[in-house]
Formats: sequence, C-alpha cells, structure tokens
Amino acid sequence: MSVKLFGKLAAAALLAAGLAGCIDVNIDVAITSPSTAQATMTQVMSADIYSMVKMSAESGQEQDDSFCAEGELTENGDGSATCIIIEEGNFADLDLGQDEGGMSFTQAGPGLVRVALPTADMQAELGAEDDMDEQTRQMVEAFFEGRTMTIGISGAEIVETNMTISADRTRAEQVIDMLALINGDAGLPDELFAVVRAP
Repeated sequence: MSVKLFGKLAAAALLAAGLAGCIDVNIDVAITSPSTAQATMTQVMSADIYSMVKMSAESGQEQDDSFCAEGELTENGDGSATCIIIEEGNFADLDLGQDEGGMSFTQAGPGLVRVALPTADMQAELGAEDDMDEQTRQMVEAFFEGRTMTIGISGAEIVETNMTISADRTRAEQVIDMLALINGDAGLPDELFAVVRAP
C-alpha cells in the first residue's frame, strides 16, 4: 500500500486494495516544528484475513500494492498483523493528499499551525452514496462491523479543535466508525481540525 493512503484518508485505498473493513487504521500527525511534521499510519489486519494474504503471497499472487509493501510489518502472536508507515519532513514534502484536498497545514499565528482534514468526500469515496443491492450491503456491513479509523493530531499544545482533546492538551483525536461512515450517519463536521502550538 502506498503512503498516499494518508491523503485519501485510507478508506478509498483500503477498498481499492480489496481488504475493505478487515483493517483498523490509525493516522497520527505530530507537529514537530512550525514547518515540519511526522505522519504515522498504523494498520492492523485481523488474523483470518492476514492468513489469506500470506497464503496468496506464498503462491505468488501478491500484488505490488499488497498489505504493508511500503511499511514495517509485525506479525502478532494472535495471528493478526500490524503495518506501520512513517513519513517526516516539511509540510509540503509530506504525502498527505494536499493536492487532492487532503490534509492541510496553515500558519495560524506565531508558532501555531492549523491542521485540517475535509470530511465531505469521505462518504463518497467509501461508496456511501452508491446504491447497493441487499447482498452487497450485507457483505459490506460484515466487513466493516466494528472497524474504525482514528485520526490524531498532536504537538506541544492543542489551542483549538473540534476533535476530542487529551487531558494534557497535547493531542486531538477523532475515532470514526467505518460502518457509520458508509451508512451516512457518522455525524462528522465538514472538516476535522486542530490548531497546534509547535514544540
């Protein structure tokens, strides 16, 4: 999977990879200075799906965009697998989908950075607005039941946000229920944002 998963919010890319809701995704963006950040995407694939992916790889059917092709893979004791992809550098150099309307970074005052992620296209990318027959809907619901995507933004201090803020005010987080997103009732604002004081 490409690092471009960051920008397109992982959801569309997960579908494109044929893994659908069999993965929980965490996307964390840590502001490291007024002009730089570190972005970490953590994906956890369930044991049953990962065993199928491994069998596919062993039989030579694995594709270039396979699970964790560009990340660090850890096979967990319960049979599941964790993939971590890390990027860091200047805002403009990070592949967070800025050119496609993904995550944006705006100076918001001395030492302050406003990090924003539009949510309007998320449902469309997941096919929420597509008409699904009953069989397809049941399959989608089975894949996505209990699966989440977590967006986190952190820094020295969260000055303002519409996300859930940690007790020490250094992190803002939004947990998105994938099935609710598909069904169009996730209740998300038009954008998730946090104004962060850089270290």
